[in-house]
Amino acid sequence: MARVALVLTICFMGFYPSLAWSSNSNHTDFLSCLSTKIPSQLVLTPSSRSFKPLLVSSIRNARLVAPATASPPLCIVTPTQASHVQAVVRCGRSHRVPVRVRSGGHDNEGLSYRSATPNGEAFAVIDLSKFNAVRVDAHAATAWVDSGTTLGELYYRVATAAPGLGFPAGVCPTVGVGGLISGGGMGLMMRKNGLSADNVLDATMVDAEGNLLPDKTAMGDDLFWAIRGGGGGNFGIVLSWKLRLVPVPPKVAFFNVTKTMDQGAVDAVTKWQTIAPALPEDLSVRVVIQKRQATFQSLYLGNCSAVVATMRSRFPELGLTRGDCKEMSWLQHKAYLYFGDTSKNMPLEALLLNRSMTIGPFVKNKSDYVKKALTRDAWEKIFLWPDGGAVGQLILEPHGGMMSRIADDYTPFPYRSGVLYNIQYVEFWNGKGGHGTPKWLSGLYDDFMAPLVSKSPRGAYVNYRDLDIGVNKVVGGVTSYETAKVWGERYFGLANFKRLAKIKRKVDATDYFRNEQSVPPLHLIRE
Repeated sequence: MARVALVLTICFMGFYPSLAWSSNSNHTDFLSCLSTKIPSQLVLTPSSRSFKPLLVSSIRNARLVAPATASPPLCIVTPTQASHVQAVVRCGRSHRVPVRVRSGGHDNEGLSYRSATPNGEAFAVIDLSKFNAVRVDAHAATAWVDSGTTLGELYYRVATAAPGLGFPAGVCPTVGVGGLISGGGMGLMMRKNGLSADNVLDATMVDAEGNLLPDKTAMGDDLFWAIRGGGGGNFGIVLSWKLRLVPVPPKVAFFNVTKTMDQGAVDAVTKWQTIAPALPEDLSVRVVIQKRQATFQSLYLGNCSAVVATMRSRFPELGLTRGDCKEMSWLQHKAYLYFGDTSKNMPLEALLLNRSMTIGPFVKNKSDYVKKALTRDAWEKIFLWPDGGAVGQLILEPHGGMMSRIADDYTPFPYRSGVLYNIQYVEFWNGKGGHGTPKWLSGLYDDFMAPLVSKSPRGAYVNYRDLDIGVNKVVGGVTSYETAKVWGERYFGLANFKRLAKIKRKVDATDYFRNEQSVPPLHLIRE
């Protein structure tokens, strides 16, 4: 179950709210336009036998299957070159059909492939799964990586082409690079190297007019700033990213230690809050809390002897022994952290290059940032919180290190200095019997945690998209900035969100790329 939660955490693109100018005649003309510019086998409509399997292929959350298939997109385009993406945008603009983009499908609200509003306007999906090339320059320690590449593909291609190099990103191998970087990209190496978005050197994208912008010079400083953490589906469609690769040792150290409440889990997590952000930057220890027990998982860019000595000195409550620690390559660590012991019996290419996965249970996610450590009493209540028929999970990701030395406005991601850790809340249930979302998550998040986490505004991570915190309102045919601030300032902070809205005005003045949580162009306010 823990592995399912990690699969469902990343990649958020756009839903397009009421677009009154879309009509059946527009749809026919739009499809005709595509037929003259894109090979027919790359454009699938609901009448095709391959359409539904393709639509469902990247849905990672069972909660979203029925809504997506009940009101499917007008078509799904699987481009293989930039001109195909340009054609979709230009045909869409000409015939008033909105588009949204899917890279890996790890979209907590499914907004990259389904409408979240009943009777929403028809839309087209650009599925970037065939846009997955990785071009590594080992000498320069860089790589150009297409947005449809999964993290597993990225890790495998980098590690095999340039041993000794890696990239700081997330855990799940089927997460799409495009969605991850668009929202920032947290992971176990961020304390050493920063977010994924902090390590972007250049990019290629298609803008709101369908123009190809080949590099950051063509984009300009503001747009290049916005795409590195400003959320997916807001400013254009990024096709490829030039990434700074980072050094990794031949072997890294990993431990996975679980403690029950009887074994001191509450005390260990209470202590972890202040220890983890202050550990050496080469060491990151995250916590997964589920079923009244806590599992501590690590990545140390060094050997077991060193990490065991550090943990015994700094965090004796964990009781780490040499027998708890394993040494493996950085690439093996990526597979082991997600697949566990099963990774021993399968080749890494089979694990990391496989884009498919089984759809799990119904899932709902939320997030928080913690700046002041919670008390032991608070943690005991969290561990004992009634599940209400669901399975609840908390994933705690430590900050500190490099994250504390990067300015809050370096990218749109604002949660840097002063943050101890991020919390991801995950609720699982089977979805049978027509029951709604269980109450474990809403009770814990709304009723208990609010006074304990960041405030004014209460922070949230855009890659853990949550429509409960606010949705856009269209006033006079355009997105309301005042309404968008409700959610936007929680993801990006007050200043960063306003800057994003000003950039939106410059690069997409007509608000073509818009969705339920999209950045509005500031000058289009109609209050």
